[in-house]
Amino acid sequence: MAEKAKEVADNAVDIVDTSAKPVVPRTELEIRKSNEAIGLRVVSGRLTLLNRKVFNVLMYHAQRIRKPGQDAPIDTPAAQKYFWVPLSVLARNASYDSRDMQFLREQISEMQDIKLLLETDRQWTSERLIASVTFVNPKGLHSRTGQVWLGFAFPPEVHESVMQPETYTRLSIHYQGLLRSGTALALYEMCRRYATNPSKLTSIYTVEHWYGLLTGNPMPEKPEDLPEYKYFKRDVLKGAIAEVNRVTDIEVELIEHKQGRRVHQLQFRVKFKPDTQHEPRGSLSIDLTLLEKLMALGMTQQEASNVIGEYPDEKITQALAVVEARVNSANGGPVHSKVAYLRWALKSDARLPEKKAEPKLKNGSAAEGPSLLERFLAARAKLALDVFNEMDDEQRVATYEQFRAQATGKVPALDKALEKGVTRTALSLWYAHTLWGEPTVEKLSHFADKNQVLI
Repeated sequence: MAEKAKEVADNAVDIVDTSAKPVVPRTELEIRKSNEAIGLRVVSGRLTLLNRKVFNVLMYHAQRIRKPGQDAPIDTPAAQKYFWVPLSVLARNASYDSRDMQFLREQISEMQDIKLLLETDRQWTSERLIASVTFVNPKGLHSRTGQVWLGFAFPPEVHESVMQPETYTRLSIHYQGLLRSGTALALYEMCRRYATNPSKLTSIYTVEHWYGLLTGNPMPEKPEDLPEYKYFKRDVLKGAIAEVNRVTDIEVELIEHKQGRRVHQLQFRVKFKPDTQHEPRGSLSIDLTLLEKLMALGMTQQEASNVIGEYPDEKITQALAVVEARVNSANGGPVHSKVAYLRWALKSDARLPEKKAEPKLKNGSAAEGPSLLERFLAARAKLALDVFNEMDDEQRVATYEQFRAQATGKVPALDKALEKGVTRTALSLWYAHTLWGEPTVEKLSHFADKNQVLI
């Protein structure tokens, strides 16, 4: 992906033709999205943030144009079967601010591989998201002049749902431009549908059903392949809820329904924010370079999008620098999970230490209470335990087995270890040393300065 983002060839640059239709003002960018199309159930392929935005923009233009063949840039029988929109207009409407139009074309093309399940009380249909796409520049695809046009066509059931929805929700393209993760956009659409409902409550679905709706991923064949609810809540739900509440015209609240001690079903309470529907807001979009760096650590595109939606770009860049510094450090052992280390760096607001002069140690007898080294080791051990807890189950088990292999005496199993103070302390001290190596004067000085410890 990094190579694609850097490779902006001549044929990938869209030259805007002044004769092309201007972008419609954001106040008019509204679609009527059928309720069946909100919360699409994906059977194969994956709905990313960019896919969702592009699909909504295609719906908007199809509903505006109404008839295929309008504004066709070439005069052929096949061209009369497509809806047409300038690629640059679509990019701007979808808040795609990169100049890499080749990447955008590839993403649009891959939408043909997304297979959906459309189901009502009368009908069950398996369908593709988009039936066909074509790109045309009347002056030549490799020309540096002219306007690149996108022609697109929906499959029969999707076309009917887009053009003549029986029951629908009005959605603003403006707000989707403010959202920076696919899960947040999916949650916004689902909840916006119920904002005008007298109960202000969404339908109740199982955790597994919500997972499919919000992530855009196909449901795994085995239920045990789904993430545990606590991780789904931490990594998906919390970020999406915070983002929707921060930038859209609604506020949502998670409601958990339990069977015994286990969360079995979920729903959301929805309400409009007072006087927010006409507030001007700046458009936000995903930084592809940042997305690539997160994915290079081992994140999926969905996970990386969620992180970008939850944290400011500056904080993510700072956390990435902390991870890079730790990976390239000669001190300490290997980082077992770069993703877990990044999540810890984000949550703890970790920063690269500033270089300081060597401290002058206090003369005379030792001060009362824990020494500077003891305080440093205790604080570092707590941070190491946080990193350990951010790992997925497989990485956590593998790391704990390494701890057990070097430990002396009897060590309890992992599910009991964190309940026992002695084992938890030993684990956290060992893992802190594995991550960061021996304490140095520079590290002690930075710790003392940060915590205002007299030395």
